[in-house]
Amino acid sequence: MPFESLTERLSGVFKKLRGKGKLNEADIKAAMREVRMALLEADVNYKVAKDFCAGVSERAMGQEVMQSLTPAQQVVKIVNEELTALMGGAEPERLRIKNKGQTVLMLCGLQGNGKTTHAAKLAQYYREQGRRPLLVACDIYRPAAIEQLKVLGGQVNVPVFELGTEKPEHIAQKALAYARDYGHDIVLLDTAGRLQIDDVLMEELVRIKQAVEVDETLLVVDAMAGQEAVNVAAAFHEKIGITGVILTKTDGDARGGAALSVLAVTGKPIYFQGTGEKLGDLEPFYPARMASRILGMGDVLSLIEKAQTVQDSKEAEAAAKRMMQNKFDLNDMLAQFAQIKKMGGAAAMLQMLPGGAKLDPDSLDEKALPHIEAIIYSMTPAERAHPAIIDAKRKRRIAAGSGRTVEEVNRLLRQFEAMQKLMKKAKRNPRGFMRSMGAMGGMRGF
Repeated sequence: MPFESLTERLSGVFKKLRGKGKLNEADIKAAMREVRMALLEADVNYKVAKDFCAGVSERAMGQEVMQSLTPAQQVVKIVNEELTALMGGAEPERLRIKNKGQTVLMLCGLQGNGKTTHAAKLAQYYREQGRRPLLVACDIYRPAAIEQLKVLGGQVNVPVFELGTEKPEHIAQKALAYARDYGHDIVLLDTAGRLQIDDVLMEELVRIKQAVEVDETLLVVDAMAGQEAVNVAAAFHEKIGITGVILTKTDGDARGGAALSVLAVTGKPIYFQGTGEKLGDLEPFYPARMASRILGMGDVLSLIEKAQTVQDSKEAEAAAKRMMQNKFDLNDMLAQFAQIKKMGGAAAMLQMLPGGAKLDPDSLDEKALPHIEAIIYSMTPAERAHPAIIDAKRKRRIAAGSGRTVEEVNRLLRQFEAMQKLMKKAKRNPRGFMRSMGAMGGMRGF
């Protein structure tokens, strides 16, 4: 998870503040020193970290905090608001997509940062919104770059325009004419990258922008690069004028400094974040949601949106009704595991829940899921619907059919019984249900 160490450090700072009750100026200054060190360790730009802490200190020393009955909570609120502002504000900016004619999006960046993959991700994102995107192969240097774009285009069901090794500016011009003729309203230019910034790379990008009217120049940067990503963004903006950033690999264990620094250094927003290797792993960047995740408050809105994309609302309603009517069976459990996998796994989901970052991801044995699925698939329809009928003889048959042990079959059935009890408790007493969920700890084995 990005910002994991920063989240832990900030949680420690706020815990100390909560332990003090009333706060004075010395408490605020000491806390801000720790916050600044935590930001610098997360690879945040020094000036950005310094200005951020100065802004928080100024607000935190006002009457709003000093005379509050819950001063520590007020400080957290201020930090949350300032983090949100640092990354772009409560209302995220969106790409300017024309309602009529063609919108030209040019992706640029260093080699290996994921331009080609994210061109395909963007194509899929807009195709699912009812648009008709066109991918354009303007990288004529990297071996197999054109073929890679064709393969990715096929996977997202978006056509690819290519003219071999013609000059990139000519390819862009002809691609735009093709888009007009065939009704493609979004044109995505996948340009060449270099291992480092050089004049040849910049001149080529300038020629493309002179040849066609580019609506958005998007820099693709690697979140794992930290402060170096911000330096790259500043250099590209100075040379060619970027309009925004796509931050890749935000699902990794990056220190996260790029997300917190790029807007302050370049003045340009982060439009999208790549959250995984799959072509569907692209999300709009919401500063407020990212700030909440950094502070360990979770990101429930993104979790809900993910759930809505992988499960039909009627199916979800029917599943919830079955649970509350105590009709939850092993078929339902199997369906829930499928939804969890589609949403990136249990660990990814936990990170979006308030306090989820504090849970140990190692306590979630996600490798056991295929084994559980194999056991359930080895049962008859009657056994899945009525697990109570599974006796010793049936357990031996299920174990043999799934390639697992009888003990694993027994463990699954015990876990299923525990889930049924929780469903009953949820129906009778929702608060007691939540306490039980907490008492389950890491839910090892699920």
